[in-house]
Amino acid sequence: MDVSTLRRTGEDCTGFLLAHADTDWTTCAPDMTWNSAEVVAHLANTLFWYAHDFAAGAVELPTTEITVRSAAVPTAQLVRSVSAGVSLLAAVLTQGGPEARGWHPRGVADDSGFAAMACDELLVHTADVARAIGAPFTPARELAEETLRRLFPWAHSGEDPWRTLLWANGRTELPDHPRLVKWTWHCAPLSEWDGSSPV
Repeated sequence: MDVSTLRRTGEDCTGFLLAHADTDWTTCAPDMTWNSAEVVAHLANTLFWYAHDFAAGAVELPTTEITVRSAAVPTAQLVRSVSAGVSLLAAVLTQGGPEARGWHPRGVADDSGFAAMACDELLVHTADVARAIGAPFTPARELAEETLRRLFPWAHSGEDPWRTLLWANGRTELPDHPRLVKWTWHCAPLSEWDGSSPV
């Protein structure tokens, strides 16, 4: 997983969101309490946070507040915030050296881990908006596959990678695999994965 994958994922997801910016974003996806505008604001927030956390280093730095507003904000501006977050995170990741790490609640991540977490946020939350507004969204197979294998190395192989990524994020069930109530990422370097499944 690298910055080019992050940029392409950002382009695909923001393209979809912009194409549907005139729809009603006050609706919620089934089984979600956030409406579409709140989901997109959260998505932008995570991208800015990831840039901050990677730049801050391997120890948590809880001194900063970053908030993207969702209320009374044009939806196109929310999408621009997502695009800005992708650009900022990509620039920060590019500046980090091979040993650079950033703190995250689920592990001290390297640049590929942060890029993959950002791609996961982009893909899954764009799908949340798509469900809320009733529009189909299916990303490129390779984007789903790369994100899945970087963050969920224990996930089932041989399945459709997009459906499996949604399953790994607790969004759906798969044949013989019930919907997950709890899920997690492996965002630390893959070399540090112990080969077990945490779910």
